[in-house]
Amino acid sequence: MSEPNFHLSPPRVVVVEDEDELRELVVDDLRARGYAVVGLPSAEALYRHMSVHALDIVVLDIGLPGENGFGVAAHLRQLARVGIIMLTARGGGSAMAQGLAEGADLFLTKPVDYDVLAVAIANLHRRLAAGELPPGGQSEPARAWSLSDNGWTLHGPDTRTLALSEAERTILVKLFEQPGEPIARTLLIEALTDQPWDFDPHRLDMLVHRLRARAGSVFAQPLPLRAIRGTGYVLTP
Repeated sequence: MSEPNFHLSPPRVVVVEDEDELRELVVDDLRARGYAVVGLPSAEALYRHMSVHALDIVVLDIGLPGENGFGVAAHLRQLARVGIIMLTARGGGSAMAQGLAEGADLFLTKPVDYDVLAVAIANLHRRLAAGELPPGGQSEPARAWSLSDNGWTLHGPDTRTLALSEAERTILVKLFEQPGEPIARTLLIEALTDQPWDFDPHRLDMLVHRLRARAGSVFAQPLPLRAIRGTGYVLTP
């Protein structure tokens, strides 16, 4: 077994793979090599983990339930200074091209070559530590998104702020209560109105769309608010 030569502290690695057996095999192998590694089964689990834990490298399967690996890679590249290695059974050039276009740093195919994966993680970690950031990466750690003025003002990672409408405030207060946790559409609608049975669900989607657009016109980074298919929305500040 090839052992990475860490000149730095071991990278914090998250393996996102929905096949339980494969995920455990990859996690066990990397852990045996000295990596600090966590295995997660979905994009939603990754976002929850990111809300409370720092990470350096994500090993990301494409065929995830809910949000697939391509969407996750694009989201990570916008928000985080993190290395992304995509892992998939799809060996075609089109899948590889899409993965790289979405922001992946490396693209490896299954079955997993554990030696190659371990060396790839170590090399990518050194690049990140040396300041060779992925496209869209930041030269300084991002400050957290936050609310102030009893929820009426949104603060971004820089010094800019955005005054919120009543509906926007209601949505964000609910999401900030449980960062990284998907909030059901029904709960958001119930927070917006006393008559949820008369509320058009598409109106919630339009409110979120407008909020993202307004935030995008003010802040240097996109608002980390994601739709979770079949569930609702999640904020990963």
